Amino acid sequence: MITLDFAKAFADEWIESWNSHDLDRILSHYTDDFSITTPMAAKLYPQSNGIVVGKEEVRKYWTIGLERIPNLKFELIELLVGIDGITIYYLNTATNKRAAEVMTFNENLEVYKINVYYSE
Repeated sequence: MITLDFAKAFADEWIESWNSHDLDRILSHYTDDFSITTPMAAKLYPQSNGIVVGKEEVRKYWTIGLERIPNLKFELIELLVGIDGITIYYLNTATNKRAAEVMTFNENLEVYKINVYYSE
């Protein structure tokens, strides 16, 4: 079960890691076989059809994203906590778009599945 303290600490570290643009740090939150479903992957990594599976494939996708938005910076808007996951609702200040990342964790408190939703 996800505790509020864990969720807050995770969200803070997650935002900081993205703002650092350090892919190894970002990827450290995820299992080797995690999957991400996101409309942004359909745009930036079209061969994925919006679903990217495995750290190495996600690394390729996120490398493209960080190259295209070199001033990427996230600001936390809201954190929602569930039984086996959290939702991080944030603003990308570089694009002025909001996003919600719904993350599901395994028993080791590593993310193994993400669904991402964006504002227009």
